[in-house]
Amino acid sequence: MAREIAPKIVRRVATVDENRSCLEAAILMTEEFVGSVVVTSSSKVAGIFTERDLMMKVVGKQLDPDKAKIKDVMTKDVVKVSPCDTASHCLNLMKEKRCRHLLVFDHDEFIGIVSLRDMVALMIDEKQEMIEYLEKYITS
Repeated sequence: MAREIAPKIVRRVATVDENRSCLEAAILMTEEFVGSVVVTSSSKVAGIFTERDLMMKVVGKQLDPDKAKIKDVMTKDVVKVSPCDTASHCLNLMKEKRCRHLLVFDHDEFIGIVSLRDMVALMIDEKQEMIEYLEKYITS
């Protein structure tokens, strides 16, 4: 009954060039009401910059967010998944890699992002469907 993550993929993703400042990225994240931005270099995905990166690598290191460049503090080793993967698989990856966002690629093409919140919502939907199925089974 595990469903693919495809319906939960956010395809309109906030992006920022790796040469921009952390302050610019933080402002964009605030404006878009998101917890991360995909970092690009020459229009290709170069990494991800998250709220955690901002706190741990900029604020926590007492760097000036207006001077610190995204490329110096972003997460370069992004965790990638496929639209065919399940929420359970994604949650396990997030736990293992200690991250809250996964970039979704269809082969080599970046198509979007999923968050921990998206995956939890999908798992709750799956569990609710299972409960309804079992209730029907038991009462029929």
